[in-house]
Amino acid sequence: MKEIKTHDEKFIVNDCCAVILAAGESSRLGSPKQLLIYRGETLLQRTINAARQAGIKCIILVLGANKTLILSQTDIAGVDVVENENWQTGMASSIAVGIKAIKKIKTLPDAAILMVCDQPYISPSVLNELITEQKATGKPIIACEYENITGVPALFHESFFEQLAHLNGDAGAKKIMRQYPEKVAVIPFPLGIVDIDTQDGYKRLV
Repeated sequence: MKEIKTHDEKFIVNDCCAVILAAGESSRLGSPKQLLIYRGETLLQRTINAARQAGIKCIILVLGANKTLILSQTDIAGVDVVENENWQTGMASSIAVGIKAIKKIKTLPDAAILMVCDQPYISPSVLNELITEQKATGKPIIACEYENITGVPALFHESFFEQLAHLNGDAGAKKIMRQYPEKVAVIPFPLGIVDIDTQDGYKRLV
């Protein structure tokens, strides 16, 4: 495992890869949340397009449940699709699959931005703010903050790739943020609190 530098050292990020976590079956919703329509696009397509419009060239999409259906309704041009066969075990397994896919890239990106597919207010500006804050602070983890929650989208320097690739359970990357609070900087994303898990939530959104 790569050694994590001390807190007073700055980390340099020049090349990011977006990892979009979209493998769940949306059991509480009753249909794939990835394909819910908001402002003329599916939630998943909005997420992919936000990464594209932010100028992120490397985009990895992690799918699992309903993979064939989702792909049939999604523009994945320029996107690398990988499958999480263990999607039932929780978010961490999808993060691990995405990071392992990054590690196979010939020129390893300096960082990964972890994204989910059910934040309807995700935008290129949010992703660009993560990158800008990283360059300004030199911190290896830049996360979004909403209603006193620190969460995704979140940027992780490649020095954390090994730990991300060995996550398990449903805790996701927050476990690492809690373990290294001094290495985390945040940007405000108030609307990041809005995610869609139920039909009622979707009705309120639209």
